[in-house]
Amino acid sequence: MVSRPAQMDKPETLAWLRRISGDLASATIKRLEDTLPWYAEMPPARRSAVGLVAQAGISSFIQWYDDPTSTPWIAADIFAAAPRELLRSVSLTQTLQLIRVTVEVTEERLVGKGDDLREGILLYSRDVAFAAADVYARAAEARGLWDARLEALVVDSILTGEADEELPSRIAALGWHGHGEVAVLVGTTPPLFDVDQLRRSARKLGVDVLIGVQGSRLVLVLGRAELPGRTDDEPELPFPEIAKRLEPGFGPGYLVLGPAVPALVDASQSARASLAGFAVARAWRNAPRPVEADDLLPERALAGDPLAKQTLVERIYRPLQSHSADLVTTLWSYLDNGRSLEATARELFVHPNTVRYRLKRVSDVIGWDATGPREALILQTALILGSIGTDSTRRRLPSARRATP
Repeated sequence: MVSRPAQMDKPETLAWLRRISGDLASATIKRLEDTLPWYAEMPPARRSAVGLVAQAGISSFIQWYDDPTSTPWIAADIFAAAPRELLRSVSLTQTLQLIRVTVEVTEERLVGKGDDLREGILLYSRDVAFAAADVYARAAEARGLWDARLEALVVDSILTGEADEELPSRIAALGWHGHGEVAVLVGTTPPLFDVDQLRRSARKLGVDVLIGVQGSRLVLVLGRAELPGRTDDEPELPFPEIAKRLEPGFGPGYLVLGPAVPALVDASQSARASLAGFAVARAWRNAPRPVEADDLLPERALAGDPLAKQTLVERIYRPLQSHSADLVTTLWSYLDNGRSLEATARELFVHPNTVRYRLKRVSDVIGWDATGPREALILQTALILGSIGTDSTRRRLPSARRATP
C-alpha cells in the first residue's frame, strides 16, 4: 500500500492519487465481484465494460480534484467509456450500487489522509450519481418517444388496414400483453388528455390498450390481459362493459365500439366498423354512449359502408331466407303494416298467434327482435338490402354489363 505524509500540498496530493489509481481500480473490481452477485453473473465482455466505467470514475475524480469546475463534463464522460448496450443491461439501481462500492473502496484507501479529500470524494460521488440519473432519464425519455411513435404507427396500420408482415413484431416490441379477442373503441379526445390515467384505468379492468390520438379523434385498441392475482373463476368483462367503464377518459360526443375480432392482427376489421359508426352516429338521435357499431348498421349502410351492407345481409336476410320463406314473408308484412299483429294476420290469412310465433322464431334465428322500433329499422334495412342484392341478381349483373356494347 502506498502511503503519503499527513500534510501535502495539492500538486503532491494529485501525484499521489495518480500513483494509486491503478490499485484503486483493481480493488474496486475485486469488491464488485465479492459483493454484487449481478456483476459476477455478467458475461466477461460486460464485466470488462463495467470495470472501464469504474476506472473512468476514479480517473475522472482525480481530474475533478484538480479542477472542480469541470464536473458537468467529466461526470458525463464516465458513462461514455462503456458501450451503449451496457445501458440496456445494467439498471439504474445497479449503477448506483457500482458508484457506492467505488466510493467505499476509495474512502477506505484515503482514511486519515485529510478531511478535504474525503469531502471531495463525497461531493464528487453525488455529482456522479446525478449524472447517472440523467443518463438513464434521457434513455427512458428516448425509449418513451420511440414507443409512442411505434404505437402510433401500429394504431395507424390497424385503422388503415395496411397491416404487413412486420406488424406482429412491432406489436411485440410494444410489450402487448393482450390475448384472445380484440375490439376497437373510437371517440373524441378530451381537452386535457391524460394517457397514463387511461392506461391505469384499463389495467384495473384487466385490459391492455394501444392508444392513438388523431387530432380530435381518440382510438383505443382493446385486448384482455392477464392480471396478477386474477383467478380463473373470475369472469372476464365483455367489451361493451369495458367501453362503458373507460368512457370517462374520452371527450364529449359519440363513442363507438367495434365488434370483437379473434386477435390483434385482425383488429382492422373492428376498426373499420367503429370508424364507420363514429362517422354516422349523429344520425341516431338517441344513440347511447357508448354505442356498438353493429347497432348503427342502418346508418352505416345508408352512408355507403359496404361492410355494414354485407353484415346486414349475411347476419339477417340470408339466415332467415335459408331457414324459412314464411319467416321472411311474415317479417316483411309485419314491418310494412306498422308492426301491427292484426294487420299482418289479415294480410297473411293466419291467426295473430301464428304471427307472434313466427316473430319469436325470427328473434331466435337472428337475435334481433322485430317488435322494438330500433331493431325493426335494422331488420327492415336488412330485408331491403337482401332483396336488392340476392345471389341471382348478382349473377345476372356481370353478364348484363358484358353484353353492353
